[in-house]
Amino acid sequence: MYVSKVTLMTFPASPGGREKIVSKLPGWLQQDLKTRAAQNGVEIQAAVEQGIQDWCNLASATANVDTSGADSFSTSLPDGRWDEFKRVAGDRQVSLIQGLAQSMQLWLDTHPAPGVERPAVTRRIVVCNQKGGVGKTAITAGTGEALAEDSGRLYPVRIARQLAAVNDVLETEDLPGLGLRVLLVDFDPQCHLTSQLGRSPLLMNGDSLTNHMAGDPKGDLLDLIVSVDDEHFGGRLHLLPACNDAFLLDVRLSAVRAREAALERALAPLESYYDVILVDCPPSLGLSMDAAVYYGRRREGEKPGQSGALIVVQAEDSSADAYELLTTQIDDLQGDLQIDIDYLGIVVNLYDSRRGYIATSSLQGWVDIKDPKVVGLIGDLKEQKEAVRVRQPLLSYAPKSQQAIGMRALAREIS
Repeated sequence: MYVSKVTLMTFPASPGGREKIVSKLPGWLQQDLKTRAAQNGVEIQAAVEQGIQDWCNLASATANVDTSGADSFSTSLPDGRWDEFKRVAGDRQVSLIQGLAQSMQLWLDTHPAPGVERPAVTRRIVVCNQKGGVGKTAITAGTGEALAEDSGRLYPVRIARQLAAVNDVLETEDLPGLGLRVLLVDFDPQCHLTSQLGRSPLLMNGDSLTNHMAGDPKGDLLDLIVSVDDEHFGGRLHLLPACNDAFLLDVRLSAVRAREAALERALAPLESYYDVILVDCPPSLGLSMDAAVYYGRRREGEKPGQSGALIVVQAEDSSADAYELLTTQIDDLQGDLQIDIDYLGIVVNLYDSRRGYIATSSLQGWVDIKDPKVVGLIGDLKEQKEAVRVRQPLLSYAPKSQQAIGMRALAREIS
């Protein structure tokens, strides 16, 4: 078998005093380098440059790296850096491919993945709108899924400046998952979140969140929680299923003392297990909505914008009327109870610019509000409907879909 002795090429120096280098690195090492650079917020080119410089400054070569199956790899280095590297590799009697692999492994060893930054207070995100059919459940699930993805892997994310763009084709960048521990709470008696994630509603004659809020628990609420798609989310994404008894919640809450705090009293024992709790609210302006909004209030010592209300709308006129009713209720609750409730933003869901002037002008109307601002724009595409049909999380069913890319951008925008 013929083995080529040509292992690298150099190109004339660029005006900025750098030269392009083409060599080889094992595919797994290239992927590890790409992921770790993204995790540490540095350019791959800068990581390669630093690794080569540190390797050259060592007193001797490091342990050999398996370079079998090495693939083409290119970067640019300051003028003279590659010549220095070749000289040091020659002195150490290692091939250029081996020396480059050792340099990259050295950079990985000296730049470990940063730990996941966990909030001091469990964040509470209340996903709401009293109008049904706007897609609150899809936004709750998609946002939670994006928050729970593996911090050791890269995922395509829509770039921030396009959050309120009307283009269907989205520019993306690969970023590490957020790696948070997330609880999704199905607070809607219709149980859509529960069924969409492949679970069955809790039995009417058993325990439920409604019972705990009404002061009549039949067990530990923690025992009702189920994990969602461990293969994709690594045990970080959980669900508290709904029960149809939530249709009676407002009636039962009417007899409860300090009923606005009922949801908080029920969920408080669970908070130490999670970084973020997302509540999928019912399309209602009743007592249950008061309890959900109160749960999302800013607590003592909590920074503004960590918890609060995430409002889901559509680019059409009826959503604007529902928005006014909801914000009026939230503002009244703030005044009556003397609490602070932060608006985390508006998500324009199920958007399709092909619907013409009504859609595009309505979107512009939402963008013009400014406070709260539009933090997410999710298209009306087939992947979400397919995920619901097969009862799987969107981000594991279609992780590269435009909707998944938008959900990740939304999660980062409110983080």
